[in-house]
Amino acid sequence: MKRKMIVLLILALAICSLPGATAEKKLTVISGWSGPEMDAFMPVLKAFEKETGIRVDYQIYRAEDLAVLLPAQFNAKTTPGDVIYMWSWFITKHAKDGHVLEMTGSLKDADFIPGALDAVKVDNKLWGGVYTGKVKPGFWYRKSFFKKHGLSEPKTWDEFVALCAKLQKISGVKAPIASGNGVGWPLSDITEHFIATYAGPQVTYGLIDKKVKWTDPVVKSVFTDRIVPLLKAGYFSEPIEWTMALDLWWRGDYGLYFMGSWITGMVDNPDDLGVFSLPGCEGIVFAPDYAFVPAYTKYPAEARKLLAFLSTKGQEIQVSTGGHIATYKVPLNAYPPVDRGVASLLKGVVALPDLDDTIGGEWQAAFWDQLKLLWVSPGRVNEVLENLQRKAN
Repeated sequence: MKRKMIVLLILALAICSLPGATAEKKLTVISGWSGPEMDAFMPVLKAFEKETGIRVDYQIYRAEDLAVLLPAQFNAKTTPGDVIYMWSWFITKHAKDGHVLEMTGSLKDADFIPGALDAVKVDNKLWGGVYTGKVKPGFWYRKSFFKKHGLSEPKTWDEFVALCAKLQKISGVKAPIASGNGVGWPLSDITEHFIATYAGPQVTYGLIDKKVKWTDPVVKSVFTDRIVPLLKAGYFSEPIEWTMALDLWWRGDYGLYFMGSWITGMVDNPDDLGVFSLPGCEGIVFAPDYAFVPAYTKYPAEARKLLAFLSTKGQEIQVSTGGHIATYKVPLNAYPPVDRGVASLLKGVVALPDLDDTIGGEWQAAFWDQLKLLWVSPGRVNEVLENLQRKAN
């Protein structure tokens, strides 16, 4: 018996040494998702395993920890994972240093919402993949509230203003629109949506790149012709801590509330939610998750295949669980009802980066402060724009 076992072991070793014979390939995916987020992601990895026969392990690392760990690993020409979810700027930075495998040809722009892959491109070459994300689509309302008061979603600017006027006249409504506030970011989200709609996505990019000034007539008109008249008419409430504003809006103190898609997990009955973008909207802020294949993976072909799967078929699996919006053009019927309306708003629009988050630093803090000033003193709009431009210089 012992002799037979030795013969079988020798035979197995001989087979493994034959040309083309390799050990089972196993890939490692790294992201910061844990708990319920991880639980929702695991079926996606299982689907890849079933389709390809390639095993996949999952490890949890925070992006902040990876920012320290990965450069040291890369310098040693090693990597802890084969597909790693990380900030887009980190991916492009290390792509320039030769630490990232190119994905050009593995993913096609036409299969994604416009602009979704731009954040991981350098010199028109693609260095990563894009996953699902969180969207800031527009103004939320309760369907039951709109039905009760005979209201409908506006299709033009004049209809939007008319809707605000109707809301203002409803008994018990303190203001048509709840102005969420914290350190200032909910007001910035509203403002960025107005800029993207009435100045256009290219102006958003221009403000980020400092090629367009805040005092530019096109930018100024968004404030003076759109936002300020609404503020002066009392259509926005005074700034309220954003979670408190959410509760007050839900109980009917306000008719509309501008917030990101995460709102679906913060209300008692998400099926009662409706949402619309400003009429004529051409760009919506979308914050997706990005991933890349390190140059030091042992299995480059398989790792590229996994990243391509996650960016395409994987998204369709992920959105079916709820709480995610795809950057890939998945069918609308793949979404639960509450997410389907959000996803439909992305059709035909540009996926934009968050303006103030992208610029960051002292300017972001100034932006938040100046918007709070504008909300309570709309007549000081020129001063606000001049202050923003000074900070941008």
